[in-house]
Amino acid sequence: MKDIQNGLSRRSFIKSAGAAGLGSALAPLVGRGTARATAPVHAAEITAVPTRPFGRSGIQVPILSLGGMFDIPSNQTLLKQAIRWGVTYWDTAHSYSGGHSEEGIGQYFSSYPEHREKIFLVTKSSARSPRGLSQDLATSLKRMNTDHIDLFFVHGISDAEIMDSGMREWAAEQKAEGKIRLIGFSTHSNMERCLLEAGRLDWVDGIMMTYNFRLMHEDRMKEAVKACVDAGIGLTAMKTQGGGAVDATTSRELELAGRFVQKGFTDKQAKLKAVWENPQISAICSQMPTMAILMANIAAAVDRTSLTDNDRQHLDRYARETYSHYCAGCTQICQNAIAGNVPVGDVMRYLMYARNYGDSNDARRRFAALPDAIRRQMRQADYSAAEARCPRQLPIARLMSEALEDLA
Repeated sequence: MKDIQNGLSRRSFIKSAGAAGLGSALAPLVGRGTARATAPVHAAEITAVPTRPFGRSGIQVPILSLGGMFDIPSNQTLLKQAIRWGVTYWDTAHSYSGGHSEEGIGQYFSSYPEHREKIFLVTKSSARSPRGLSQDLATSLKRMNTDHIDLFFVHGISDAEIMDSGMREWAAEQKAEGKIRLIGFSTHSNMERCLLEAGRLDWVDGIMMTYNFRLMHEDRMKEAVKACVDAGIGLTAMKTQGGGAVDATTSRELELAGRFVQKGFTDKQAKLKAVWENPQISAICSQMPTMAILMANIAAAVDRTSLTDNDRQHLDRYARETYSHYCAGCTQICQNAIAGNVPVGDVMRYLMYARNYGDSNDARRRFAALPDAIRRQMRQADYSAAEARCPRQLPIARLMSEALEDLA
């Protein structure tokens, strides 16, 4: 993290690490030398989050982005504090919380209109036609009480062929009318292929993709990131926890978590730092629904302590040892091996939201949106070929059955 300037003192950073906490399961690991980790961080000790250039846009963005998939209308104070601490890259979507996420941002801008120009505002649409995109964009502008979006994403694509000439013309029209400044897409699946295809386009400005300590060292991901950087595309990493916090129920994972606690930060913060140490990534988008999480992530962003080679080796070993516990989003492999239209990648993601992120309500809402015909296909499908082809040897049939049971 050579580009990160001096922010929190070491002592303040240790305090902030404790704000996120690892739960009572890690209590035995916190000895006398780390007692300060339980103390709250003081707002006065936090300095602004560093910034990086966003691709060829000429815009500097904070390396930490506020993910808006939470109850924003009820967390207006958190938005104000985020600005105070330099978290001025706000990410939301037309669909988040049934529209309430965007409405909450609009509520904030109604109260503090002078703050709008401080914010790099991002929203997304799941529409796949210019007409649908226009409708969603108009709704988003109205909800958020603004006349423009800084970066508009086509949401959740799995194939960059969607970004065709018609999409390019639509984007150019919206830019000419001043409704959007930049255009791009987000992707949870087939990320590497989407990035490589986007790198051949000359009009995509930004991409948000799943990217974490599990994926960042794979050759194809490195090739895809380089292609986008060479093309001047700004990159935002999401799902950076790689499946959530370290599982504190096994001695091996407790050992990993304890290693970082003893150094003054949590395993969650270590995973953020691993991504930030790649200067090709402009920002990390993180869902931060509480002040404690916001402060802990800011502490990691401003601290200039780099991970050691030994730290990286521990994360890499952990990634290898839990290789079969994580869906990497290569859905072109599994879904093409299943008859019908079973969205394995999406369902895996919903399970992750429920089990690893503790957001069962959102996971169930997303699962409920699947058509009845799709859920019938899930019950009847033969997953044996998909499991045989899965690079990570995931028990796809069992996980789809558990999704039907847990998320229905």
